[in-house]
Amino acid sequence: MEITKVRVHRVDREGSKLKGYATIEIDNCLEINNIRIIEGNTRIFCAMPSHRINDDKFEDYVHPKNQETRDMFEAVILEEYNNPKTEEEK
Repeated sequence: MEITKVRVHRVDREGSKLKGYATIEIDNCLEINNIRIIEGNTRIFCAMPSHRINDDKFEDYVHPKNQETRDMFEAVILEEYNNPKTEEEK
């Protein structure tokens, strides 16, 4: 599996832990939208697209089946998020 494209849209809301959204394309044939980039207590991380199933619980629409894949997604998304050229190109 190869991640063939990554797009990041930064969100600048004062006081918000949400830092942006990402879209990744896998093998030029599958796209995952609305991956949230969130500032946690100790690091910035990615959260997969989800929906609320009750007042206090969310369920992912799509998610990696193992930690290796999750780490790969997060690494490429955060690399693009931290790339200063991302905003300059817009």
